[in-house]
Amino acid sequence: MKEKGKKFISEFKDFAMKGNVLDLAVGVIIGGAFNKIVSSLVKDIIMPPIGLLTGGVNFQDLTYTLKEAVPGVSDAIVISYGLFIQNVVDFIIIALSVFIFIKIINKLNKKKQEESKPQEDKKTREEELLTEIRDILKNNKQ
Repeated sequence: MKEKGKKFISEFKDFAMKGNVLDLAVGVIIGGAFNKIVSSLVKDIIMPPIGLLTGGVNFQDLTYTLKEAVPGVSDAIVISYGLFIQNVVDFIIIALSVFIFIKIINKLNKKKQEESKPQEDKKTREEELLTEIRDILKNNKQ
């Protein structure tokens, strides 16, 4: 039984210390920080001008009350659709940012792969003609 436990722990340790898992952990941490930046961008920079264009509407205040609060008995039931709109804008900006980032990475990887490919010997037109002449002369001698 102890042998199985040691093997399990060893396998888990190997799994957890693989490069992909560590890369994923770093990605999640950076993604969390990126999410805060994008949320601030949307809330503090993008939404105020949009609110101004829509007549000073603050999207966080956009709600629909399903049931009014009864003092001492129940809370109000409210749908905060303004926050939903703000979260949709957050998502669109994050998705666009990730898309652009992936496009740039793919473009860089493509250039790197093209540079690492061995260059074929590209013969000039003159070299091709000389090779053909050589081959014709060789065949005529036989």
